[in-house]
Amino acid sequence: MSLLSTKGTYGLSAMYQLFLSKTNKPVQIKDISTSAEIPQNYLEQLLIMLRQAGLVTSVRGAHGGYLLAKSPNDILIKDILVALEGNLSITELEVKNPILKAFYEERNAKLQEIFNIPLSEFEVYAQRLNSQLNYSI
Repeated sequence: MSLLSTKGTYGLSAMYQLFLSKTNKPVQIKDISTSAEIPQNYLEQLLIMLRQAGLVTSVRGAHGGYLLAKSPNDILIKDILVALEGNLSITELEVKNPILKAFYEERNAKLQEIFNIPLSEFEVYAQRLNSQLNYSI
């Protein structure tokens, strides 16, 4: 069982590519598709959902493309996943057992906490990876 579908995984990859651009120039969909290894037709659908959620903006024209709608510090991973996956929860079934209900409520709260970090947090992961890389000549 996987928590995230391809929508969430690919959407997060696309947002990461936009995060990496670090410019005010729109990133073309073909470039995002290539860099993130996402089929372009599928990516278009995801970017529409992300735009509707107010997480990206689109620019039309020959030099158009997509930009983050807000600062990476103001875009939460949770917001990206909710825009693409819907509500993040362990189960959507109505649980009648009070013990299990309490358990699921607590786990759902923890799940929300896990993804309650800004997109800019990827910079920390990049720094960790860079510090692990050793070059020898």
